[in-house]
Amino acid sequence: MTRDEFNDYCKSLKSTSNVVQWGDASVWKIGGKVFAIHSGQDDNAHTMSFKCSELNFRILTELDGIQRAPYLTQGNWIQITSEKAMNNQDIKDYIKDSYDIIAAKLTKKLKGELGI
Repeated sequence: MTRDEFNDYCKSLKSTSNVVQWGDASVWKIGGKVFAIHSGQDDNAHTMSFKCSELNFRILTELDGIQRAPYLTQGNWIQITSEKAMNNQDIKDYIKDSYDIIAAKLTKKLKGELGI
C-alpha cells in the first residue's frame, strides 16, 4: 500500500485527523489519539504501524515482514516492514480495527462531539 493509498483510506474514516511528524511520518488520529502511522519517506516505502487486539498481535508478529512497532511499546502495536507481508485489503481491515480500538477508549463526551 502506497502512502497515498494509506492516507486516502485513513481519511475516509469518520472524524480522523492527520499530522506529519516524527521525521515525515503520516500520523492518523481519532479524537487526538493515534490509530495508524505510515513512516515511509515516499510512496515506495511500506512501513506502517497500527494497534491490534492481543490475539492478532501474537499472530501477526510471528509472520515475516511484521514486528512489534518500535517506540510504541504500550499496547499491541505492530509494524509492517515489507509490502509482501500483507495485502492491501487486510491492511485496511486492520487499520479499521485499530481505529475502532482507539475510538472505543474515547470519552462519551468526545465520541458525541466527533459523531461516533
